[in-house]
Amino acid sequence: MTAAAPCEVLQHFLRLTADGPSEAMADLFTEDAVFEMPYLPPGAPVQEPGRDAFRAHLQEGAKLQKFTAVDLVQVHETTDPELVVADYRLHGCVLATGKRFAFDMVMFARIRDGLITWSRIYSNPLDGAIAFDAAEGLLAAITAA
Repeated sequence: MTAAAPCEVLQHFLRLTADGPSEAMADLFTEDAVFEMPYLPPGAPVQEPGRDAFRAHLQEGAKLQKFTAVDLVQVHETTDPELVVADYRLHGCVLATGKRFAFDMVMFARIRDGLITWSRIYSNPLDGAIAFDAAEGLLAAITAA
């Protein structure tokens, strides 16, 4: 059977994300995949490489938040056939407070043989700090630097 095209894999990942975070999202990654989120707030644990580490990240995330939709999706092919880029809006809520959020996201993904080998996701850290009532901590970290 032929592996899905990179754009199809990324679109499938975003469909799973719309009802996540879920462990099924990790099934689209290779065993040694690298998952990066460079703009996590200060003090957030650094993401370890590998599908199992990503699965654990998703399990922890599911304790904090629930995603409810992904929209405004645009998936872009690049001149590198394995590299695709998606920009989208992720909707959800913080479980502890019920506070709703909508984050604008950009994801770069390298996809080989139908699986994600590397991804890097960018979002505005201020949006996350506001959603999780951590804006004061983020401001303190910025001013202390």
